[in-house]
Amino acid sequence: MRNEELGIRNADDFEFIAGRDLNVDLNFASQGYWKGVAVHFCRNKLAVAGVIIVAVIMLFAILAPIVSTYGYQEIVAVNVDGKQIVAKSLEPQFAGEAQNLFADKTFLFGTDDMGRDLWTRTWFGARVSLLIAFVAIFIDMIIGMSYGLISGYFGGHVDNIMQRFIEIAGSIPTLVIISILAIFMDKGIGLVIAALLVTEWIGMSKISRAECLKLKEREYVLASRTLGAGSFHIIFKQILPNTIGPIITQVMFSIPVAIFTEAFLSFVGVGIVLPQCSIGSLIEAGFNNITVLPYQILPPICVLALLMLGFNLIGDGFREALAPKIENM
Repeated sequence: MRNEELGIRNADDFEFIAGRDLNVDLNFASQGYWKGVAVHFCRNKLAVAGVIIVAVIMLFAILAPIVSTYGYQEIVAVNVDGKQIVAKSLEPQFAGEAQNLFADKTFLFGTDDMGRDLWTRTWFGARVSLLIAFVAIFIDMIIGMSYGLISGYFGGHVDNIMQRFIEIAGSIPTLVIISILAIFMDKGIGLVIAALLVTEWIGMSKISRAECLKLKEREYVLASRTLGAGSFHIIFKQILPNTIGPIITQVMFSIPVAIFTEAFLSFVGVGIVLPQCSIGSLIEAGFNNITVLPYQILPPICVLALLMLGFNLIGDGFREALAPKIENM
């Protein structure tokens, strides 16, 4: 076919574009998976609000007990004529006198019935509750994730036996497990963490098993197996990195459950014991004095509610960011 038939008359009809300053359409520029997750997460205003709520509470939990004027165990009191008067919700016979004695002291959340500063105790209790939740959930994630991946990858009789064990463990009521642990363990942080470890890993294992069943037949797993990679190398080097998204989402939802469980255990008297304090033990103390000093229960309840709200908003944000809908892309 001749050049004239193609509409080409001479060489000037063509122009090389190598020297041009080309503009890249950033809207369609390629981006990594986790960058895309971060972009979608940051666009979610509720998720960002959850991050801010949790970050502020964690900041106060870390710094407030350090910079506070009073220790979380310190009883603020003065001696008057050999009689000790504590800075608590004041008894009527000492009201006027004590008002003058403690006029130069500030208690933002007031004091409890023993004269201890509730501001310091609330944030120290939040620190203890968060520490317990993070430690327990981190260990649960490792145990549940490993258990589920091994069960899903090997399948067959191995999977059947491991899943029957999960069904038996999951059918035992949590209160029964806690009661048994309380017989053999002293009350305190160790008992709470042990209770969370025994009960909270099952959900993590189910999610990781489901992801493993979906991923173990993929081409890259077959290629690794063909090249002679071992089973555990494939599980933890090939499959595990591709299950991180759903596991992170599950962790975000598990943290508020762990915080609430700790609060419940401390409230019923098998968790944190004096002189330590946690959100649950502060709620218990406030509940015991709710008819006389109703304000005491408000700070720990508000902190607990905000923590659970913040982590649930973060979990929702991660779930939507890791699997965005078409209309949100």
